[in-house]
Amino acid sequence: MHQQPISNEVALRIALAARALPGISVGEVIEGLKSELGDRIDEAGLSKITVTALKTAIGQTYDLDGEEDGEDTTVPLAALKEAVRILWGEIDAAQKTLPPIEPYQDGDIADSIRIAVASNNKEQLDGHFGSCQRYLIYQLSATEMRLIDIRSALEADLSHDKNAFRVSLIKDCHVLYIVSIGGPAAAKVIKGGLYPMKVTEGGAAREVLSELQKAIATSPPPWLAKVLGVADGARVKNYKAAATTV
Repeated sequence: MHQQPISNEVALRIALAARALPGISVGEVIEGLKSELGDRIDEAGLSKITVTALKTAIGQTYDLDGEEDGEDTTVPLAALKEAVRILWGEIDAAQKTLPPIEPYQDGDIADSIRIAVASNNKEQLDGHFGSCQRYLIYQLSATEMRLIDIRSALEADLSHDKNAFRVSLIKDCHVLYIVSIGGPAAAKVIKGGLYPMKVTEGGAAREVLSELQKAIATSPPPWLAKVLGVADGARVKNYKAAATTV
């Protein structure tokens, strides 16, 4: 039988539910749901999933009062309950408290570049490239900064090539800020035309980007000057970035 495609809403719920279940992958959640719902996984079907059904689907071996019946149990009851709420569509409130997007049309900010920031919480730079929940997208010049988009990366977990999927989400950006990134992923980011900047301590996104604004205004490094279109002779050669380039 031909498998029905999963809608974007269902994919989002599954990806979030998997994150709530320690040690359980997105693929395992999907296979478990198929065992309960068949090949058609939709919102109506997810609304019928119970904690007992999900426990059975992912092969857990403990009872509903939270007492473990087997030695290999790794997913606590609270996580199962949270995953079921997510599958029902009751997305964590943290997902609904994101910063507002500011209006922007191409050309609104002269001499600006586009920045992607790996984030998990509110308006923070706190994400690893390969696991962050979203990318905050800023349009930035020496004098102005706007949050112009927020792009969920959760569907990357359903992709055959997760890193390539993530690069495709932010391919219109010039610079990527992350707290960490692996070598193969960094290579794909660079091949995608982005310049990765690693800030291991993270921080408030706007505070981190304000340092880049200062560099644009005073002494942009050669790579940034090239993006901004500054002539070779006008580029400052001794710039030292506060962040670590990959």
